[in-house]
Amino acid sequence: MDLAILWFGIIAFFFVGYFVLDGFDFGVGMALPFLGKDDVDRRVMINTIGPVWDLNETWLIVAGAALFAAFPEWYATLFSGFYLALLLILLALIVRGVSFEYRHQRPDSRWKKWFDGMIIVGSTVPALLWGVAFANMVQGVALDADHNYTGTLFDLLNGYALLGGLTTLLLFFTHGVVFVSLKTDGDIRRRARKLAIKSGAAAIVVAAAFLIWTAIANFSVVFVILAALAAVTLVASWIANIRGVEGWSFGLMAVTIALAVVSLFAALFPDVMPSSPNPANSLTIANASSTDTTLTVMTWVAVIFLPLIVLYQAWTYWIFRKRVTRDHIPEEEPAPVAA
Repeated sequence: MDLAILWFGIIAFFFVGYFVLDGFDFGVGMALPFLGKDDVDRRVMINTIGPVWDLNETWLIVAGAALFAAFPEWYATLFSGFYLALLLILLALIVRGVSFEYRHQRPDSRWKKWFDGMIIVGSTVPALLWGVAFANMVQGVALDADHNYTGTLFDLLNGYALLGGLTTLLLFFTHGVVFVSLKTDGDIRRRARKLAIKSGAAAIVVAAAFLIWTAIANFSVVFVILAALAAVTLVASWIANIRGVEGWSFGLMAVTIALAVVSLFAALFPDVMPSSPNPANSLTIANASSTDTTLTVMTWVAVIFLPLIVLYQAWTYWIFRKRVTRDHIPEEEPAPVAA
């Protein structure tokens, strides 16, 4: 197999891991104002992802590093052309991470309210903008002969891309709410299931519209098959949630997101960044990849370390598999009264 094609698939795998795992993190953060009736509820929700959220984000770091090494032209064009959008994602992730670490440092309610708001914003912005970015890559952007992006940030905010962003936002939101129902018990579990029914219905409608638009604009047999499978698993996840089978619902939602990401990479193939005005300026797997020597070394590194990463991630989730309830949340000492 051509090593460049192999690494195109490996990078797709990294983004699948990132969107599936950090996707429900984003969903939990976005669901705080909907499910967190009081501070204890919000602490329960944050504790469901507390042991794993930072580990989930390492998939993005690995994906970015692999993209830089395997496809330097793709990396350069993407990170320069989408600079402002990716900067907003980075800032949101920083704000979100800081909020998780500092929210509990003071018992003051205003302090917590501020950091809760930062968690919500820090989860919503990436959930939306990742969909916008990938939709633009699939649709094609304005590239010149040197593969430089010649458009603006507002050019990226077109109808198709915004629909893609809304799709990822609703999928991640539903994924996170189902995760809350899987990892909690009592009243918050019941409310999460009800919320997932509503958000899941909206996700089905919006995702269907996005996949149909993509199929019309970038038709391929492989994409249509993958998109159809994603639609089936999304509906199956929604039905499983209605029936109260949270484990199946969460697993099927994870499969849905994985199939959706793979279908977008299939729609791209053999390009990595199509040029909409002039297809001759498109970045392809062939003209954007590193040398065979670089890709060979990277392949051996991936063969050795990638299974270890997956095993460690699976072990972490197994260790923290138990449900989190209000009884597990210790009472906080009241804030000191100023003299």
